[in-house]
Amino acid sequence: MSRYLIALLLLVPVKILLAQEYRIEVELPNEAGKQVRLAYHYLDKLYAADTTLLDNKGYGVFAGDSILTQGLYKILIDEQHHFDFLLGADQQFHLYNAGITSAEMKIKGSEEAEAFVDYLVFLESLKTKSSQLKESYKKAGESEKKEIQNELQGLNTEMKDYWKKINQQLPGSFLYKFLVANEVPRLDTSTLPLDIQQNDSLLLLAQFRYQLEHYWDNFDYTDERMLLTPFYKPKLETWFTKVLYPTYDSVKPYVYRFLDQVEPNPRIFQYAASYFLNSAINSNILGMDALFVDLANDYYLNGKAFWASESTIEKVRENVLFMKNNLLGKTAPDLTLESYEGEYINLHQVEAKITVLVIYEPHCGHCKVFVPQLYNEVFLPNKDKGLEVFAIYSMDKREEWSEFLVEHNMFDWINVWDEYHTSRFKVLYDARKTPGVYILDHDKKIIAKKLDIEQLKQLMADTLN
Repeated sequence: MSRYLIALLLLVPVKILLAQEYRIEVELPNEAGKQVRLAYHYLDKLYAADTTLLDNKGYGVFAGDSILTQGLYKILIDEQHHFDFLLGADQQFHLYNAGITSAEMKIKGSEEAEAFVDYLVFLESLKTKSSQLKESYKKAGESEKKEIQNELQGLNTEMKDYWKKINQQLPGSFLYKFLVANEVPRLDTSTLPLDIQQNDSLLLLAQFRYQLEHYWDNFDYTDERMLLTPFYKPKLETWFTKVLYPTYDSVKPYVYRFLDQVEPNPRIFQYAASYFLNSAINSNILGMDALFVDLANDYYLNGKAFWASESTIEKVRENVLFMKNNLLGKTAPDLTLESYEGEYINLHQVEAKITVLVIYEPHCGHCKVFVPQLYNEVFLPNKDKGLEVFAIYSMDKREEWSEFLVEHNMFDWINVWDEYHTSRFKVLYDARKTPGVYILDHDKKIIAKKLDIEQLKQLMADTLN
């Protein structure tokens, strides 16, 4: 088993209120007289469920009047001495271990927990065989290498056959779900039409689609017991960040289907909804803020997020307010602002193939560099090709504004401000951080935002040349 970082343990028992008891007798002869904790994995952390003091023979008991949620548990002596075991439906058993590894355990009274130990022993034997074969492969001649490769593949088949045997012996057990959880089926490319097999692009597309549809085949993400393993969090993160095609339109249907399916289980629903919301708002992928707005409206601001505090809801509401009007694909909110020369200019009446709307504050460290670069490296080379810039000074000190424009000689583009802040441009275009950058097409739809200078240069080359 992999080793997991020992997090700060909290005494938070995981229990289901049923008229049953758990009683786990532990016998650790080498740890006599020590206090031992019964801990459980929960996502990527460990929590304490119970504590016992071992007697002078290393004997102690964990007991309670309600059964524990099944999952991967740990006998924790200290940060260097601990081992995992699987807690299934049978929760009255004896556990003996003279060492500190899971494979050294001896369990009586729980068929599922015993089978887990047997599997660990089997897995160690497979690892030994694999290491031996890999060493032999390094020294083998060409004729022998293929045979060794077949033997290595046979070990994988042997492991899957073992899983099947466990499912037959313990049908419906958590152990089987636990063992197959990280197995993602692979597409047998030999079953594809030849024209796809022989075309690298089509083959990659077929493999991507297959993984997308079969990623969760062996992982029951609606089962709360899977939260009590180290698998759930990395599995979900990999799916969201690497398996789903990274665009808002592609991601949203899958995320919403996932949430609909886990909503009957409050614990999983809480974790998944929180994860997707935070991932959406922190994503570096353009357009994913739209997913945040949707999730906020559909799960947080309508009362479904039972776990969220009032301060959290207010923060979510604030973010929605600042994001909802400037999402990719939307028509940019119209503004009529006063120019440096004292005229009023309407954003939507600016005639240009591409309009860059930039909001800046002269004393902002990033703005001092970015805005002059935008003027010299992006605007000037493209102003005769259909580019216009609607540059909004975000403060109310005309002298400061004037000094900045004169210093950098930025008078060829459209310089505007809102001295009394009546237009709400800071809300409509989320000016909480500056510089704010939005790229609008001829019809004033937002086609990109938050681009740096190099990305802006590339966009202009792609759209104006």
